[in-house]
Amino acid sequence: MTRQSLTHPIRPVYDKNSRILILGSFPSVLSRKEGFFYGNPQNRFWKVLAAVLQTKTPITVPEKKKMLTEGHVALYDAAIACTIKGSADATMQDTTPADLTPILETAAIRGIFVNGRQAERIMKEAGVNVHYLPSTSPANARMSAEKLIEVWTSTLRPYLED
Repeated sequence: MTRQSLTHPIRPVYDKNSRILILGSFPSVLSRKEGFFYGNPQNRFWKVLAAVLQTKTPITVPEKKKMLTEGHVALYDAAIACTIKGSADATMQDTTPADLTPILETAAIRGIFVNGRQAERIMKEAGVNVHYLPSTSPANARMSAEKLIEVWTSTLRPYLED
């Protein structure tokens, strides 16, 4: 697979009631094809977030958007452009960090969280204060879904509560 220079094709999901912002790194090949975040069924993001929000795991894009909105979760990625080979974060180069200003000016974001080390690196290099969450990617096989749910829940719940 050859390295491609890409621009982020998916609009962020947020509204004025969003309380937390979760940032991935950059859409995978499957996400770009589906036109929405975390399109790879092997990625545990939707299962983990559904457990945090105490709801059923969404399947369709409309169900995913509804869960995010009702759960007060904004979702985007740390990079809006990069060169990348396939979907592998490890191959990302020449990243352009996302401008989070429109989200932060619209929503009452209580905390910005990154899903994995690559998103953390991109945001820290951009000077954005973030909280790290272990990656839900299938590449993070050393952490079980149960452990991810435990860590994500204990980290995110305080920011979501009234």
